[in-house]
Amino acid sequence: MHHDSTVLHLRNGGTSVILDFDGGGFPAVVHWGEDQGDLSTDEAQAIVVASLPQRVSGGLDEPARLTVLPQESEGWQGTPGLRGSRHGRSFSPNFCVTGMESGPSELVLLAIDADAGLTLRLGLDIDSAGVLSQVLTLTNAGLDDYQLEDLCLTVPLPGTAAEILDTSGRHLRERTPQRHSFTIGRHERESRKGRPGADATLLLCAGAPGFGFEAGLVHAVHLAWSGNHRLAAEKLVTGSVFLQAGELLAPGEIQLGPGQSYTTPTVIASWGHGLNELSGRIHSRLRARPTHPATPRPVTLNTWEAVYFDHDLDRLLGLADAAARVGVERYVLDDGWFRGRRDDTSGLGDWYVDDDVWPDGLSPLIERVTGLGMQFGLWVEPEMVNPDSELARAHPEWILQPGGRFPVEGRQQQVLDLSHPDAYGYILERLDALLSEYPIRYLKWDHNRDLVDAGSTRTGRAAVHENVVALYDLLDELKARHPGLEIESCASGGARVDLGILDHTDRIWTSDCIDPIERLTIQKYTGLLVPYDLMGAHIGGPVSHSTGRRHDLSLRAGVAVLGHLGIEWDITTLTESESAELAVWIDLYKSRRHLFHTGTAVHVDHPDPAVDLRGVVSSDQRTALFVFTQVRASSFYPVGPLRFAGLDDESRYQVRMLVESSTGPDAGQSPLSWSHQPLTLTGRALRTIGVQGPVLFPEHLVIIEITSA
Repeated sequence: MHHDSTVLHLRNGGTSVILDFDGGGFPAVVHWGEDQGDLSTDEAQAIVVASLPQRVSGGLDEPARLTVLPQESEGWQGTPGLRGSRHGRSFSPNFCVTGMESGPSELVLLAIDADAGLTLRLGLDIDSAGVLSQVLTLTNAGLDDYQLEDLCLTVPLPGTAAEILDTSGRHLRERTPQRHSFTIGRHERESRKGRPGADATLLLCAGAPGFGFEAGLVHAVHLAWSGNHRLAAEKLVTGSVFLQAGELLAPGEIQLGPGQSYTTPTVIASWGHGLNELSGRIHSRLRARPTHPATPRPVTLNTWEAVYFDHDLDRLLGLADAAARVGVERYVLDDGWFRGRRDDTSGLGDWYVDDDVWPDGLSPLIERVTGLGMQFGLWVEPEMVNPDSELARAHPEWILQPGGRFPVEGRQQQVLDLSHPDAYGYILERLDALLSEYPIRYLKWDHNRDLVDAGSTRTGRAAVHENVVALYDLLDELKARHPGLEIESCASGGARVDLGILDHTDRIWTSDCIDPIERLTIQKYTGLLVPYDLMGAHIGGPVSHSTGRRHDLSLRAGVAVLGHLGIEWDITTLTESESAELAVWIDLYKSRRHLFHTGTAVHVDHPDPAVDLRGVVSSDQRTALFVFTQVRASSFYPVGPLRFAGLDDESRYQVRMLVESSTGPDAGQSPLSWSHQPLTLTGRALRTIGVQGPVLFPEHLVIIEITSA
């Protein structure tokens, strides 16, 4: 900030934030979005002046502007950024900025309200991908307790934001999109499940009417937090339009004693011309982290849908042999290996290898798996406990509860209180012992029920916040003790998908539903936040275990191949030709996973809802691979042209259909001309005109490869 100016212009990665410090309170946020270029002091000041509202009849004498922490003391009449009190007093703080440090793309602000006894620190940063992140820390500088009700981050929206997109869902059908017009008032999405939940919206998006993946200005927020949260979009009659995000706190959950602080989870905000650009920024941010998985994502076989609880050593050894033959690189033993666990009604909490089922321990299986050149992984559900377990009988006080009664059960289980030091210590000791005894490279970390009545027996207070903090600590401690350990976040499938958990884990399990038709939508909208390399996508058996639908291997594999590929299927029963076909898909994945997991994800806005076209374009725009799926029978026959977004307009590309033995059949009555000869087109022609789509049967797909000519 120039010393003679009250305007601060932060820039990075194609994004600008313009803040106006005119006045002693928090700065007004004049702009967040498209880079405004290199502005002089006068030009920046002019943008601010141009944004100032007039006074109107019936309004306040000084019209309130949206600040980084909007509050009633500034005349703000929308939802405030901070709510809390000292037993009813100090309910409307009036902060004064006392210090600031800023760089080209970051800002730290310090503010105080001496009368209310509160200090606040705001950290704001724009990264090289153009993603805005913000964190607030509130400290009680008074002499008595302060009860915090709500502390959220707020970002402005342009006036063009007239439509809202978020996601809902359920177990086996997470991330279902829903859209509606953005009217005056507040649209709020809350999670009260102690985890984001299967119905959580990963992003709350607001944009120009009809915005899609390729076009339309759109902005969005995400809360990087694995507990309860609140995301909201609000529009006031004053013309203020904004997004808010923060942790949803239970009554009395955060009481700050003198000198104590509360820090919000990080709020991530991204924008773009279309959702591809918006999500691409977030993907770039994730891939730039020092903790991001650096090795190629190994092809994973998980035993669950192959054997369920039937842990027969010979059968599992046969599965390992079959996995190695088709090119699997990681073998994960799922639920059923520990004491008393013959079904899902008992045993959770007793994390010892079951001597009855595994008389020689896990070594005979692990030695076969590692001898075949594969990593070994193990399923655990450490935050949960069955009432029918030695642990629950010995330590009922370690179970989350409101006091005097247990919560309603879910899946015959309750939830451990990891904020209880003894419970935390026991789980850490058990997992550490297993990881020390066996060469386990990977944990599938499950979490199979929502939290309700989640109180601590030590404090008597709500304990969701403390449990999320303890979970993060536990994951970090295990990784510190066992370098190279990878952990998957699974929660009844996709009920804990957020950038908080992904700071401590290496991938998410996208959904327990592996039906490829369902997965098209689930993966598309999970991908708004999570890049392909962190998204578990498995090839299930011929008949989906969650929908009963039957699909060819080409569809099951083609839908999964862009993600972190795995297998969830008893492949010991395959014929030689089926094994060979599966191996071809695994080879396709291995030969191109660098592209899938470093390139830009592209969804094409096709006018026909019966088709899906998605792909990945390399970061240098020289190669791309697209998957075209005929989801159901179309009104159009043939289906018409397919356009390809994300390529370089000026480059020339060769386009070919991958003639893998397993690609979907050609259902047309004559050959598709372009697919039987070399075809070279410019990126511009591919983006604006495209190529004729192949005639396919419903629920079939083809893979199209595009390479620089």
